[in-house]
Amino acid sequence: MMAFEQIPKKDWYSILEADPSASVSDLKQKYQKLILMYHPDKQSTDVPAGTVEECIQKFIEVDQAWKILGNEETKKEYDLQRHDDHSFSLSCRCGGKYSVSKDEAEEVTLISCDTCSLVIELLHYR
Repeated sequence: MMAFEQIPKKDWYSILEADPSASVSDLKQKYQKLILMYHPDKQSTDVPAGTVEECIQKFIEVDQAWKILGNEETKKEYDLQRHDDHSFSLSCRCGGKYSVSKDEAEEVTLISCDTCSLVIELLHYR
């Protein structure tokens, strides 16, 4: 039996040096600034190899952060995962997810799948 290690989750907002409440346009500005700063072609040729490797790694992380936070759907999913203890999710038969935060669960009774048009009813037991 294989044991799975807990992979530490990256904070994509801190990688982009942004606040979680930042708009997508603010995130885009942060991304553009950082991607230019760490781009391999923008590095000086007289920098030590270790520093170049760090810049390349940072460049890759900034790009990954933008791929997640630059898209409204993946940003919403990431935000829900960040607050996993404050949300509920259920897999849909299409492969998508039904997701609702604890706060939304108090007000909402119907939840749409994030991929298809199926809807489920949220029942409240008191």
